[in-house]
Amino acid sequence: MTADMPATLTVPSPRFRARPWVRFGVRRLRRLLVSLWVLVTASFAMIHLIPGDPVRGALGPTAPADLVEARRHALGLDDPLLTQYLHYLKGLVTGDLGTSLASQLPVSGVVAQRLPATLALAVLAFLAAVVLAIPLGVVMGVLTRRGHGRRTELAFTTTGIIMATIPDFLIGVVLVYVFGIQLGWLPVAGDDTAAAYVLPVFSLAIGPAAILARIVRVEMVGVLEADFVRTARAKRLPARTVYAGHALPNAVTAALTLGGLLLSALVAGTVLVENVFAWPGLGSTIVRSILTKDYPVVQAIVLVYGVGVLITNLVVDVALALLDPRSKIRED
Repeated sequence: MTADMPATLTVPSPRFRARPWVRFGVRRLRRLLVSLWVLVTASFAMIHLIPGDPVRGALGPTAPADLVEARRHALGLDDPLLTQYLHYLKGLVTGDLGTSLASQLPVSGVVAQRLPATLALAVLAFLAAVVLAIPLGVVMGVLTRRGHGRRTELAFTTTGIIMATIPDFLIGVVLVYVFGIQLGWLPVAGDDTAAAYVLPVFSLAIGPAAILARIVRVEMVGVLEADFVRTARAKRLPARTVYAGHALPNAVTAALTLGGLLLSALVAGTVLVENVFAWPGLGSTIVRSILTKDYPVVQAIVLVYGVGVLITNLVVDVALALLDPRSKIRED
C-alpha cells in the first residue's frame, strides 16, 4: 500500500461486537446468583432466628413432649445446622419446600395452589398502572411544556403525590366502602368472577400509576425540547407521529426502570390487599401462616416473593439494555 492510498477501514467482527453483551450477561448472572444465595440463606436462617421452638409454637403449649420431638425429628430440626442447610438446598433444587406444620401438606403444593391468584393480581395491577399512567403522563407533558399550564401542573403534581402516599390497603378499604357497600356495584371478596378483580386491581394500581404518570410527564417535557423533536416538527409531521412515534419511545425509558421496581413492590403489596379482599393468594396465606406459626409455609412464601423480585429486576435490566445499550452493556 502506498502512502497516498487511503487506509482500509477495519470493521469489528461480530464476535467483538457481541463481547459487551457477553460481559453484560455475565455481570447480571453473577449478581443474580449472589442475590439468590443471600435470599436462600436468609430464608433458611429465618426459622432458626425466631425466639423459642417453632414446632412447640405451632403445636401449642399443651402438646405432648414426645409429639414435639417426633415432629422436630421429621422436619430435621434436631440435625446439625450445616446438615439442615444442605438438606434445605437439596430440597429447593428438587422442589421440596418442606411440610406445613398446620395442615401436614407439602408446602410446594400450598404455594402452587395460591401463587396463580397472586400473580394474576400483581400483573393485572401493573398493566392497569401502565395503561393509566403513560397516556396521562404524555397528555400532561404536552399541556405543561415550556412553562405552560402552571395551575394544571400544580394540580396534577399535588394529586399524584397524595395518591402515591396513601397505602394501597387503605385505598382498598375506601373502594370497598364506596363501590361495594354504598353503591353495591362490585363484589368485595374472592376471585370467582371477573368483576371481583376490579377493586383489588385498582387498589394496587392507583399509587404506582400516580408515580409513573409524574415520571412520564417530566420525561416527556424534556424530550419535547430535544433537537430531534424540533426536526420532526420542522418537517411538518402530524402531531400524532411526533408525540407517539418520536417523543414517547424516548420518554418511557425512565418510566420502565421505575416500572420494574413498582412491579416488585406490587407483588409485595398484595400481602395486605389480599387480606382486605379475602383474596385466595400468597398474601392471605402468609398472614394466616404467621398467626398459626406455620413457619415452613412462611419461609417458602418469603422465598417465592424474593425470587419474584429478583426475576423482575433482571427482566427490567435486560429490557433497558435492549432499549438503550450504551447505558447498560458498557457499564463497569
